[in-house]
Amino acid sequence: MGSCRINLPHRCSPGTPRFGPTSPLQNPNSPQLLPLFPSSAFNSYKLSYSRIRRRSFVAMKAHMATEPKPVSDDRMLVYVPPHPLIKHWVSVLRNEQTPCPIFKNAMAELGRLLIYEASRDWLPTVTGEIQSPMGVASVEFIDPREPVAVIPILRAGLALAEHASSVLPATKLYHLGISRDEETLQPTIYLNKLPENFAEGSRIFVVDPMLATGGTVVAALDLLKERGIGNKQIKVISAVAAPPALQKLSEKFPGLQVYTGIIDPTVNDKGFIIPGLGDAGDRSFGT
Repeated sequence: MGSCRINLPHRCSPGTPRFGPTSPLQNPNSPQLLPLFPSSAFNSYKLSYSRIRRRSFVAMKAHMATEPKPVSDDRMLVYVPPHPLIKHWVSVLRNEQTPCPIFKNAMAELGRLLIYEASRDWLPTVTGEIQSPMGVASVEFIDPREPVAVIPILRAGLALAEHASSVLPATKLYHLGISRDEETLQPTIYLNKLPENFAEGSRIFVVDPMLATGGTVVAALDLLKERGIGNKQIKVISAVAAPPALQKLSEKFPGLQVYTGIIDPTVNDKGFIIPGLGDAGDRSFGT
């Protein structure tokens, strides 16, 4: 791999507030404002911050707010798991000198970790007893009768979803091809392998590495809604997300959950996330 530059962050002294000079020290389980972006990025929309089971998330709702509000069921939740391996693989992906095979592997490893985090407390299980070499043990298995559907958005989604089957014991994979016009940034569906109907109560991972303008992932979720899938049955997996896509998702799909490796501050006029990691499809497959 090529060289990369690492900047060591300034360390704050013990007891320093971590959320800005005006943020009061509060109970870590209570909602707080998370200053991820400049206030103009969401047109004065507020982001409330909380922690559940040591995972960070941003709760978003399309409303004008002047103060933090409690997290409710109709808010879209954006999780950024604070795992050092997630930060590592995002850093590998960001490096412009990372060669194609290593980039694709990094994308797959990042997807494995994000799917692991997203599947926590979400998978159907069955319980029983089995005979171990030393005695009878109570056990709990993932229920194979209710496979989780994984929908990678081609083509970059294939790399991020590559290890899904190694994390999830029972899965069904459905391919969805959506391209984006380079001038208008509007999505076009060129391949749709979704079933006409999903089983009642289906759980679905939609895998889209780059949530930039949001057009592609919104098109995918609209197809699922047409098939009777509710917002809370879906979790979106992405490598990098940006405010325009998150805002669009929060307005159209309340109750949705998004798991991403990192949230970047902006999108340029060509629809690329800044600083982002470039074109995920081109860098994954070398074409």
